[in-house]
Amino acid sequence: MGILRLLPLALLLLLPAGIREYLSPAIDRAPGEDGGGGGAAPGGVVLHPIVLVPGVSCSELEVRLTDAYRPSLPRCGAMKGKGWFGLWANCSDLPAHHYIPCFMEQMSLVYDSAAGDYRNLPGVETRVRNFGSSRGFQRNPKHTDWCLEIIRQELERVGYRDGDTLFGAPYDLRHAPPVPGYSSAVFSRYFRQLTRLIEDASRRNQGRKAILFGHSFGGMVALDFVRSTPMAWRERHIKHLVLAAPLTAGGFVQPVQLFASGSDLLFVPGAEPLALTLRPMWRTFESAIVNFPSPAVFGRRPLVITRERNYSADDMADFLAAAGYGAAAEPFRRRAVPRMGYFQAPMVPTTVLNGVGIETPEQLVYWDGDFDAEPGLVNGDGDEDINLASMLAFDEQMRRQPEQNKLFKTIKLRGARHGTIVTEDWSLKRVMQEILEANRID
Repeated sequence: MGILRLLPLALLLLLPAGIREYLSPAIDRAPGEDGGGGGAAPGGVVLHPIVLVPGVSCSELEVRLTDAYRPSLPRCGAMKGKGWFGLWANCSDLPAHHYIPCFMEQMSLVYDSAAGDYRNLPGVETRVRNFGSSRGFQRNPKHTDWCLEIIRQELERVGYRDGDTLFGAPYDLRHAPPVPGYSSAVFSRYFRQLTRLIEDASRRNQGRKAILFGHSFGGMVALDFVRSTPMAWRERHIKHLVLAAPLTAGGFVQPVQLFASGSDLLFVPGAEPLALTLRPMWRTFESAIVNFPSPAVFGRRPLVITRERNYSADDMADFLAAAGYGAAAEPFRRRAVPRMGYFQAPMVPTTVLNGVGIETPEQLVYWDGDFDAEPGLVNGDGDEDINLASMLAFDEQMRRQPEQNKLFKTIKLRGARHGTIVTEDWSLKRVMQEILEANRID
């Protein structure tokens, strides 16, 4: 019996060092971590191709200005007719060229009520850079480990190679994937690109199915992509869906705060104060409203509190007007509200990792109705951004669908934060273990 007990350890020693570290019995955990299950059993690890879908601020955009573009400032039209150039790419250039107002104008979206979809300003054409490469995500000079940089390095350490077994799928951060019955010209194109990328990755890897990994907003994109594909295609091409801190249909409170007081998710040097300066642009994005809290999850409890009126999840359309941008109310009702009840299972093996045990905003207090100010916060449990109630609602909905329940694994990592679940050593190690486990499971 002693020899049998030593056999797994002997097999472990035969694996490459990088994989051996992640599959070893010792697992780093934050104090008090709740989340079950050890690493994968050693032996027989074959790397399936993996596609990384990053968070909302990680995809670079290029722009081309045509004759139809009518700039609000003369200098904003300086590049008209001169081909493609970086828009959301090298932010350090923006203040040097006094381009921040132009950047905001050319990044802004317009909601087309007749088409029921978002579009650019007339004469502004955009495209995503570096699709297919895991090395092509945005580099934030203040946070060089953001945008899946660390996990990419770890994947390469265990044998993955960019363009061979490792790929990236950046997207237009301003838009959001639609639920069935609704359209998005931008995401229709993106989903076609992602389909071809996965098929090509499978072909170049002897027909092996692909693992799709998404973090934060990218987790929502990855999930919605899988749900949009024919079932026969999923069964042939998707090995596993691994989602780290995904944004799900239940929504959460933080997007309400970002809409009211401005978002600092898009780092732009020289835009001071950052959140308020970029707020007019941010409010035009579909991604700014798509994850507002759902009444089914948050009920009638006040989420925004002012002297004059409180706003629950049922009152978000009124809140948009009160915050000073009533133009968002129509797309919110037509595109965001239908998503709040969209819990269709992906029907592929799925692992979801969430952080818990971190103070997370549950109520926002703007007592004087001044949405330029930072709100008072009433906190509850979550991952600093996503509320625990939303995570649990998603888990429950997946388990209610019997065929998905057999394919669904949820892990709660106590002490893991939303933005750093894929960068901190101990939580990153657990994410990597789940990716390698997804490779191993038949």
